[in-house]
Formats: sequence, C-alpha cells, structure tokens
Amino acid sequence: MNNRKRYPRLFKFIKSLVRFVYPKMTVLGWENLPEEPSIIIANHCQLHGPIACELYLPKNFYTWCAAQMMTLKDVPGYAYSDFWSQKPRALRPLYKLAAYLIAPLSVVIFNSARTIAVHRDRHLLSTLRDSLCLLQEGNHIVIFPEENKPHNHILYDFQEGFVDVARLYHKHTGREISFVPLYIAPKLKQMHFGRPIPFSADTPIHDERRRICDALMRKITDIAVSLPEHTVIPYRNISKRDYPTNVRKEEKS
Repeated sequence: MNNRKRYPRLFKFIKSLVRFVYPKMTVLGWENLPEEPSIIIANHCQLHGPIACELYLPKNFYTWCAAQMMTLKDVPGYAYSDFWSQKPRALRPLYKLAAYLIAPLSVVIFNSARTIAVHRDRHLLSTLRDSLCLLQEGNHIVIFPEENKPHNHILYDFQEGFVDVARLYHKHTGREISFVPLYIAPKLKQMHFGRPIPFSADTPIHDERRRICDALMRKITDIAVSLPEHTVIPYRNISKRDYPTNVRKEEKS
C-alpha cells in the first residue's frame, strides 16, 4: 500500500473537477455507525458507489478497489469486462477503445484515492494485511462485494470472501467488528447507512460468511424499498431502459 506511485497534485485537481460536476449527495443514518472501526458494505451502482464514497465520506474511510484498475497494463481488459461487456454488440468496439483511453486516468485516480488494492491471487494476503492495519488504526473500510449474478431488483449477489477480514481482525485484536449496510441512491442524491450486523467469532466461518451476506443483502434491500420510488443504478452497466426501480412491478399494480 505504501509502495504505490501516487499523484497528489493531479489527483486533487481531478477530484475538485469531479466534485464540481457530480451531484451533491446527502449522507443519512450516521447514528448507525459504531464509534469503533467497522466494515461498510454497499451497493456498487457502477462508478457512483466509489465516487460518492470518495467525495462524501470522511478521510478515515478507505475503499476496496480491484488491483487491476491500479495497473496500466491491466486496466483495459478489466474495465471492458467489468463495465461494458454487456453493451450492444455494435457498440462494443467503441467501449474497448474507451477502456484503453481511461487506463492512465484510472491509474492516477485509484492509486491516489483512499483505496486498498484488492488482489485475487497469491497477493490476497496483502489486501487482508492492509485492511487489518487500517482497521487497527481506527479507520473504516468500504467494500462493494456484488458479482455478476442478480439477487433481486436492487442487488446482485455478494461475494463472500470479505467476511474473512472480520475473522482476521478478531484474531489480532480479540474484538468482534460490525458490518454496516450502506445503500447508495444516486437518483435521490442520497446515501443511507443501516443498522450494523456484528460478526460472530464463535460461528464456523463458512456459516458466518453466508449469514453476514444474507443479512446485509436483506438490509440494503429493505433500505432501498423504504425510500420514495426511484430508479436503481444496477451493478452491471446494462442499457438504461432496463434499469429497475426500487418498487417491483407487481407492487405497482
């Protein structure tokens, strides 16, 4: 984490531009955040989640970021696959070109922002180590764990591996950290923290992964459906005409 090549002046300039053009978000539910470190779990809503968290959460919040988005040679392939591979076939060559064009900007932004590089190979331990260090220093961590499998009209299924950070934290501190659900609603210009879910160190980890993920997906969904009707920005960058709302069709009729 400390070996990155950062670009503080350029990043500060880019961030100020983004703050100027990006809608102001209101953060609600601060009373649900524990005073001690916690792990925030949020819906990704494409680029809106990382942007909103960088702009509108305090400096002691650090976000997990795919390591591929921080390395020049890896950005094009990862960006196209993760962001644009479901675009109409005729437009895909343009998006492949865009994936190459954004690569230098991606490297500047994600290496300079408050991020933790997430590796899914032999370097995974460095992700866990960096996360643990930041938590022990009193910081909070933000994770967007959705993967490419729809769960309901609000969320895609969660990858479960992030729960292991809580196990590592308990091993080193003896304390049970909490997971805090966060629903980001760009169309409402709002971010909503929900009530925390404590980690249980006494439960077998494979059961605890499932319990935590199910509870978080349920709570984020509950927050979303409790709000005024609005368009939900899905995890996948699908056609905007296919974006759902927080109200199911059968509930409208």
